[in-house]
Amino acid sequence: MTSLLRDAFDHHSWATLNIIDACAALPPAMLDVAVSGTYGTIEATLRHAIESDSYYLGDFFGGWQARQHPTGTLGELRELAVAQAQAWSALLDGDLDADEVIHEVDPDDGYQRDATVGLRLAQALHHGNDHRSQICTTLSAHGFTPPPISVWEYGFESGRASEVLPGE
Repeated sequence: MTSLLRDAFDHHSWATLNIIDACAALPPAMLDVAVSGTYGTIEATLRHAIESDSYYLGDFFGGWQARQHPTGTLGELRELAVAQAQAWSALLDGDLDADEVIHEVDPDDGYQRDATVGLRLAQALHHGNDHRSQICTTLSAHGFTPPPISVWEYGFESGRASEVLPGE
């Protein structure tokens, strides 16, 4: 049986890859633009989103040592995002207990957090959606059409959804 979260995380990965691919097609100077109310520049927001997924996955696969700070090209970011998609898939294939509490401690500054597996997964999805939306807002504000990132678009492209419009 497929995990109830499979579609959500497959969409999460698909949408991130669509954002990366759209950014790769932009004039390089566009990666350095921002709009008020968003995280920062397009590139900084994208790197932050991918780095954060590394952190969230690190909570399940090796803690702080598994966390990555992406500094490479968009191609290298894409490779990391593909590896993260595979890691999300492997995680969902496991025997997860939504109520299990994971304790994290940052060895650098002692920061600590306790949160359930279910909450951590929800946070990963929310965080990715929030920052992808910010990148799309920035693209739109600067005259570029953002890539498709909606769950419905993912569903149509993956064959997990279809629709018939009235009159068709």
